[in-house]
Amino acid sequence: MAEVEACLRSGWLGTGPRVARFEADFAAYKNVGANLVAGVNSCTAAMHVSMVAANLEPGSEVITTPLTFCATVNSILHADLVPVLADVDASSQNIDPDAIEAAITPRTRAILPVHFAGRPCDMDRIMAIARKHDLMVIEDCAHAIETEYRGRKAGTFGDFGCFSFYVTKNVVTGEGGMIVGRDASLIARARMLALHGMSKDAWHRFSDKGYKHYQVVECGFKYNMMDLQAAIGLHQLARVENNWLRRRELWEMYEQALADLPIGLPAIAEADTRHAHHLYTVMVDPALCGVDRDSFLDRMNAQGVGTGVHYQSVAEHPYYRERLGWDPDRWPNARKIGQQTVSLPISSKLSDSDLERVTKAAAHSLAG
Repeated sequence: MAEVEACLRSGWLGTGPRVARFEADFAAYKNVGANLVAGVNSCTAAMHVSMVAANLEPGSEVITTPLTFCATVNSILHADLVPVLADVDASSQNIDPDAIEAAITPRTRAILPVHFAGRPCDMDRIMAIARKHDLMVIEDCAHAIETEYRGRKAGTFGDFGCFSFYVTKNVVTGEGGMIVGRDASLIARARMLALHGMSKDAWHRFSDKGYKHYQVVECGFKYNMMDLQAAIGLHQLARVENNWLRRRELWEMYEQALADLPIGLPAIAEADTRHAHHLYTVMVDPALCGVDRDSFLDRMNAQGVGTGVHYQSVAEHPYYRERLGWDPDRWPNARKIGQQTVSLPISSKLSDSDLERVTKAAAHSLAG
């Protein structure tokens, strides 16, 4: 809060020194060079501008998961590309590498995996597939700031990693996102595209060294992050590890408290990986629980417990069914998960007593 006040008093609210500091801190957290990150105004923008910067030709196919937020598919469409879905693994709920292989056609140019709920995808296999077929990889890391796979941080495997700082995420800027890349020239282009395609941003144009003229070198977008947003996120990023440790405690408490209930619990984290514990998702199977998922949601809400659905499979939404001709039954694992999943509250600010209240409400909701 003090950082936000200092930002307001500085008179510089737009893209400037605090964005640069936030970018540098995030680069350090991800163990990459400061020239390999670019702050933007959302993860959606990060994915869109990454695909544009990658020079994927219009009409190319991008393979992604059906178990994701609509922004993943929308960003592909906004880049004038064709989304192709590959079903998820029923246990991990992440995109299945075998399904990726089966979905590849001569028009495939990229894979867009989503580290769902903070669990890393099988990046060894995905990167092997990408190398075999000469495909770009753009990681959707909206849930995966703290995620690691075999000692490497999520977002550093592919050509681009795209992060979210939306209000429900583990580091928040209100609205905000970050691009991490492997190629400094592609990140430089993404940064330029994110601010109208201009060669200089305002902070550099109006510096103490004198006015600098800008040139518009491409038709870009209005996707830049503001200093006011970065000010909100700077100190949260500094606390990200301590907050993760608390969420891990809460995750383990959920595992113990819910173990005897007729409810599907998340799969354990794979060996040599680090789960971000961003979402704690359970499965409500009517055949086992005696109640359907939506009734469970209603019962939890009636007891004053907020829950979420992450996610109804994207193929079930009418827009994609009508525009792309998708039949949700083509991706049965994603559809089943989408019909049964419930996200229970998990936050570093959740107290032990809060969690106890949630688990008691869950037991009561299952008992009817």
